[in-house]
Amino acid sequence: IAPEGQCIHENQTCDPEIFNTTEVAKACPGALCNFAFYGGKSMYHQYIVTFHVYNLFVFLWLVNFILALGQCALAGAFAAYYWAMKKPDDIPPHPLFTAFGRAVRYHTGSLAFGSLIIAILQMFKVVTEYLDSRIKNAQNSIARFLQCCLKCCFWCLEKMVKFLNRNAYIMIAIYGKNFCRSARDAFNLLMRNILKVAVTDEVTHFVLLLGKILVSGFIGVLAFLLFTEKLPMIAYGPTSLNYYWVPLLTVIFGSYLIAHGFFSVYAMCVETIFICFCEDLERNDGSAEKPYFITPNLHGILIKKQPVPQKQKE
Repeated sequence: IAPEGQCIHENQTCDPEIFNTTEVAKACPGALCNFAFYGGKSMYHQYIVTFHVYNLFVFLWLVNFILALGQCALAGAFAAYYWAMKKPDDIPPHPLFTAFGRAVRYHTGSLAFGSLIIAILQMFKVVTEYLDSRIKNAQNSIARFLQCCLKCCFWCLEKMVKFLNRNAYIMIAIYGKNFCRSARDAFNLLMRNILKVAVTDEVTHFVLLLGKILVSGFIGVLAFLLFTEKLPMIAYGPTSLNYYWVPLLTVIFGSYLIAHGFFSVYAMCVETIFICFCEDLERNDGSAEKPYFITPNLHGILIKKQPVPQKQKE
């Protein structure tokens, strides 16, 4: 900073420790080196918001890619079990590791493309949340209504795309086709069995949700008895707490997250077996030339035999 703004080096970055020994102090008598902000006017500081948005997008992409890789590996392992004619003799050794290696080697691009679609939708959701926070106190009711509708549409679209992506990953694990063809085949297969899809999906979600609640509730009861010293074996143990609600809620929430992680494997198993079952019914007819790959027990549950009409007596 120079008096009356006459210095040619005005508004340039400087080091206050060595400023008096530089040529700037000699060229501009009375100039001072004052603090403005950290970092200077570099490209990083000029585009820091853009870099943050980019980092958020890459983070969402990587998270969805890791989830897609896990889903494809699980689907490959469960499909290997289903398509084995003689179980467990025809099941390949180490099916999970084999499916994971196959997904990493051959299907990385398809999984990255599917996760990219979800990441883009999630970025749009982040933008809508940001806009919602900006117009939350606005008096325009029409803008708030449109914002609410937009959030609802993106939420529904994300759920639908995630559902289709999971089934596309299953088709990728079964046939090894690219993402677009697998998504198309999975969508057509689901549409041809829409009633079975609806029933299976709702029943599976209800049972798994009930299991998560039971697990977290059971762990919560044990934690409550432990923290309140109501169990005889640990009545005088070192677990006495003056305020036990915070650790109790932490244990319940953590147990629910752990149960959700374990039950998600069962959910992927159900979806994979169901897709394989629908494919099995369309490709085979149960004859000696085209036998079903489904196990007899599951065959009796999912397929009801049609009654054979009796011949009329003459």
